[in-house]
Amino acid sequence: MPSALDTPQGAAELAESLLPQLGNRWLHTQAVAARAQEAAAAVSEADRDLLVAAAWLHDIGYAPELRDTGFHPLDGARHLEGLGAPARLVRLVAHHSGAMYEAEQRGLSAELAVFEREDSPVLDALIFADMTTGPAGQAFDFDTRIDEILVRYEPGSEVHNAISKARPYLGAAVERTRSRLGVSS
Repeated sequence: MPSALDTPQGAAELAESLLPQLGNRWLHTQAVAARAQEAAAAVSEADRDLLVAAAWLHDIGYAPELRDTGFHPLDGARHLEGLGAPARLVRLVAHHSGAMYEAEQRGLSAELAVFEREDSPVLDALIFADMTTGPAGQAFDFDTRIDEILVRYEPGSEVHNAISKARPYLGAAVERTRSRLGVSS
């Protein structure tokens, strides 16, 4: 029996219980979920709700009450696991948007590796939704979004270094999703 957390409504309710006080993070999350819904045709019909649920939950690890390692994909995944969320949803949150690159920068690769990364249209579409949505919910193209992150985080910082290294990986996921949607570059 599926958990309510892997439905868009259940995921939205959990996100809304944790993120509104974070202002722009909440605006970003809502827009990423809407973008994932728009991109749902890039994944199998059976995975569409999972994609949108993962989009709602991708940044819950930023919630102050969930902060443990300070690495939001890991903190969010651990919280979801503790709630009994389906393993695939937990893994998507853990590995959204090239988390492995930042985990390496933070010395948390082994902790993240507990959650197996799937290479799938669903992860690609989640990356697409996140990497085409700005920090306050703006619609951005991929390069604008990456450049915005690189400006927001100081050169040499963990995030700046990770995004710089992850750019080709993230760009490929965005392009695969665009291709699956029949959208030209």
